[in-house]
Amino acid sequence: MTELETAFRPAGERAADPVDTVIVGGGFTGLSAALELALRGRSVRVLEREEQVGGLAASFDVGDGRRLERFYHHWFSSDTEMIRLCEGLGIAGRLEAHETRTGMYYANSVYRLSAPLDVLRFAPLPLADRFRLGLLALRARRVRDWRELESRTAEEWLVALGGRRVYEVVWRPLLEGKFGAYADRVGATWMWTKLNLRGGSRTRSGKETLYYIRGGSDAVLTALRRRLENLGADVRTGTTADAVRIREGRVRGVSAGGVFHPAQHVLATTAPALAARLLDHPGADHPAVPELLRRWSAVDYLGNICLVLENNRRLSETYWLNVNDPGFPYVGVIEHTNLDRPERYGGRHVVYLSKYLPTDADLYRMDDAEVFEYSLPHIRRMFPAFDRDWVDRFHVWRADHAQPVITPGYGRTAPAVESAVPGLYLCGMAQVFPEDRGTNYAVRDGRRAGRLIADRLATSGSDDD
Repeated sequence: MTELETAFRPAGERAADPVDTVIVGGGFTGLSAALELALRGRSVRVLEREEQVGGLAASFDVGDGRRLERFYHHWFSSDTEMIRLCEGLGIAGRLEAHETRTGMYYANSVYRLSAPLDVLRFAPLPLADRFRLGLLALRARRVRDWRELESRTAEEWLVALGGRRVYEVVWRPLLEGKFGAYADRVGATWMWTKLNLRGGSRTRSGKETLYYIRGGSDAVLTALRRRLENLGADVRTGTTADAVRIREGRVRGVSAGGVFHPAQHVLATTAPALAARLLDHPGADHPAVPELLRRWSAVDYLGNICLVLENNRRLSETYWLNVNDPGFPYVGVIEHTNLDRPERYGGRHVVYLSKYLPTDADLYRMDDAEVFEYSLPHIRRMFPAFDRDWVDRFHVWRADHAQPVITPGYGRTAPAVESAVPGLYLCGMAQVFPEDRGTNYAVRDGRRAGRLIADRLATSGSDDD
């Protein structure tokens, strides 16, 4: 047993082999950071509490070995980090481009919004406002520096761009459906990112092109984990981190299930509030810890509940249907098999119904069967021909920390990656800014964090205790 293990191992815990870096969380951020470290010859261990890696991109079995994400995923043409990762893993040939059909549900009707001409046919708005709506995205894309928008709310900015009536019909219902009570506090930077991202994935004709990989995110995660293990990285699933250990002015490792994992550096890739819990113990005696606890606990999050239907027939021809109806319990209806082919799921038609909400909301607290039964009449109202016999199976997935709330001035308050505690880092979706969270940015930021830690290891030497 090394000096590092004996000096800092908590009483009653056995010690694992020491590594340069322990990463808490085995989603795309944590695995990408591990990849960067392993490629640079550094020893790294990933601790993931679930039995599989992936985080919000983790998958489940839909029969015959077919895997499907718990929460819907696709990539834009601008998601170059994910595309580059697939190339590095030798699976880029699985990527497929799809022209998609999008729409909006408003006043008990579905309106197609896949191309510029669809906007001009959007009957809920007078003709002049349809032009304003069409021009809004073009005007938004002229903003080159997001800092111009940092002091404004999304409402203030959208009203200035398109007028009050366009905001009330199109944008307010979407913001309230997504952010609930936080809707009037959402920053303009968040909305700008959304408009730029979607605009950047459109063809010259205005149609949207999205990417999906055969086998879904599971194909990427499987290849990534295999590469990590071939490089000597230690990826442990079913392992819940309990505490980050700090002694004599710096990080010393992580305790997880009665095992101490000694390390010079620790990277947490969880929501900031969850990372704060790892420091909330008497042994974390560094003077910077109280301020970290305050700042990390102050980032507001919404949870997500996703009802996934395996249907025996198609619900509609639309891939992505935004819901602008406050009486409908979900903010989006995403028919995945209008992006990927039903044949890849045994001929079943897969539909996601998604809602962001506080974790104490009634819908979030229902059991799975209650969620399904509660949703049926709402689905039937949207699609009158729908019958429960269409549903062969359903699944309900929940995530307590699915969406950070981005408010004006967020860039000044977002947690830094490198903390004031030597050897302690935080990297996750709350720091994806000004972009919104997504797997592409998880890969980008994870690799950046991995390079940062590798640089710190190189400059501090092999033993800085």
